[in-house]
Amino acid sequence: MTRKIPLLAFGFGMALASAQAFAHGNHNHGPALTDIERQASEGIFADKNVQDRALSDWEGVWQSVNPYLLNGDLDPVLEQKAKKPGGKSVEEYRAYYKKGYATDVEQIGIENDVIEFHVGDVVNSCKYRYSGYKILHYASGKKGVRYLFECQQGNANAPKFVQFSDHIIGPRKSQHFHIFMGNESQEALLKEMDNWPTYYPYALHKEQIVDEMLHH
Repeated sequence: MTRKIPLLAFGFGMALASAQAFAHGNHNHGPALTDIERQASEGIFADKNVQDRALSDWEGVWQSVNPYLLNGDLDPVLEQKAKKPGGKSVEEYRAYYKKGYATDVEQIGIENDVIEFHVGDVVNSCKYRYSGYKILHYASGKKGVRYLFECQQGNANAPKFVQFSDHIIGPRKSQHFHIFMGNESQEALLKEMDNWPTYYPYALHKEQIVDEMLHH
C-alpha cells in the first residue's frame, strides 16, 4: 500500500548521525583501494575477481543528482569532461547526462534489506532478496557489474526488479551508485544502457557532490 510518511522514517536517525560526519567534511571512502579495485573502478577487471555483495553495501540515505544537473550545479563537471581530448561538447554531455540521470525518485533509503523509494511525498518500499550479479561488456571495451535484487514483500508500486552498479566488484560500502528499476524482468533491465539514475549520500551538499565527481 502506498503511504505518506516522514522522510525515510525507518532509518533517518541513523542517517542524520552519519550526516554529521559528511557535513563536517569527514566523508569517508573506507579502506584504500587495492590495485584490483582501482582498475575495476575504471572498468578493467578479470571476471574471476567479481564477488557477491549484500544489499547492506548500499545501506543509507541517498539523493538523486538529477536536480543538480538540471539547475546547472554540475556544469563544472561537464566543463572538465569537455576539456578532455576527444571529448564531447558541454551541451552534448548535458544531453547525455540529462537522459542518464532522469528519474522521479528523489531519494532512496536502504536498511535491513528494505529499499524505500521517495517520489514527492509518496514512499514505496519493499524487502529485497539478492539474485546474483551479471558482468556486462560495453561497446567501449570496458566492463561493468550489475548486482541484482528482487522484491519479495512490499507494496505494488515498488519496483519488482532492481540492479545496482557502482564501479565496485566485491564487498565494499558504496560511495555513489547507478540504479536500474523495473517490473518486467532482470533481463530487460540488463539491456538498459541509456538511463541510469545516479545517487549520492543524502548528507552531501551540492558542492561536495561536485568535488566528488571532479576528483573521484
